[in-house]
Amino acid sequence: MNKVTVSDINFRGRRVLLRVDFNVPLDSQQHITDDRRIRAALPTIEKILNDDGMVIACSHLGRPKGKPVPELSLRPVAKRLSELLSTEVKFAEDCIGPEAANLVGKMNDGDCLLLENLRFHPQEEKNDPEFAGKLAELADIYVNDAFGSVHRAHASTEGVTRHFTQAVAGLLMEKELKYLGEALSNPRRPFAAILGGAKISGKIDVILNLIDKVDLLLIGGGMVFTFSRAKGYTVGDSLVEEDKVALAKEILQQAENSQARIIFPVDVVVASEISDRAETMVVPIDKIPDGLKGLDIGPATIKLFSQVLADAQTIVWNGPMGVFEHQPFAEGTFAVARVLSELTDEGATTVVGGGDSAAAVAKAGLENRLTHISTGGGASLEFLEGKRLPGVEALTNLSKVEAV
Repeated sequence: MNKVTVSDINFRGRRVLLRVDFNVPLDSQQHITDDRRIRAALPTIEKILNDDGMVIACSHLGRPKGKPVPELSLRPVAKRLSELLSTEVKFAEDCIGPEAANLVGKMNDGDCLLLENLRFHPQEEKNDPEFAGKLAELADIYVNDAFGSVHRAHASTEGVTRHFTQAVAGLLMEKELKYLGEALSNPRRPFAAILGGAKISGKIDVILNLIDKVDLLLIGGGMVFTFSRAKGYTVGDSLVEEDKVALAKEILQQAENSQARIIFPVDVVVASEISDRAETMVVPIDKIPDGLKGLDIGPATIKLFSQVLADAQTIVWNGPMGVFEHQPFAEGTFAVARVLSELTDEGATTVVGGGDSAAAVAKAGLENRLTHISTGGGASLEFLEGKRLPGVEALTNLSKVEAV
């Protein structure tokens, strides 16, 4: 973490353009059904307000495709943020233009304003320089606390930083980079990675980046069956990416020459359909009958995974072990979450990538039992792939500025 953070800055009297991730789920009545992303931004907002700075928060919500969509307005978020802060959060009907500028002009120290959905303008996702400049005109300093958006070079995450002498990381951003960064660059060993999800194609770069970094690599989820095909196993009707079988063979060969020990499931839960009423059975990983598909890791695999993880000191998890949204295929994923929570209690560092893995941990009721759960699914995945994140790269390096 070599970036300037809000902890290095005194915001007194300064207008702060704060990029947050308020991409929260809404029901048909536009009520927020999960406010975790709003809560995650509170420490940074409160730091700025406590400094007597002025917060001008901006975010995207959903995919309005560059035009105003009333159902994707951030107005409900402004209401919820007001409740959480116990202070009025004003709302601008646009993120740029006269109304936004007028409301900013009336702000006093300690005030908070939320701008309307950035993606109501097509220029946001196009990283349009003029649009970025208009956003920047609203403030004196820029803070990015939206880790979930840093893998995209958009106007509010990358382009806008060119208009500020200081582009600063928020407290959530700092936390994300700390835990993910330390896991990859300076882990306590043994270092284990658990990878799941439906397709190997979505995790190839992660596997290739981690295989020379980890001591243990545990593979679950639907992508197991492409490896099974590469090994010559009978996979029944399980999901197989036929065009990736050769690549799976290459990965298996590469693993033989790496320090990583790759652990595959030894049994799977199978069924003929994906539903909450599906009839299931447990079979060996290499003997899945025709007409049945593997949809979760089995009990012997859960025991094996628990045993091999017992001594791990750093564990990164990305991707569920099965179709956990349906009860018959949820136990593998929930069991991994329980194992990680127990290891955390014993002093291990456990880091969960966002997206489905985070949703599974929440569903298991174990959110507070793990070291860190990322708020960025795509961003954490690209971080684990070793890719550069444009929104992070654009932030000011600590070595280039003196703390204020």
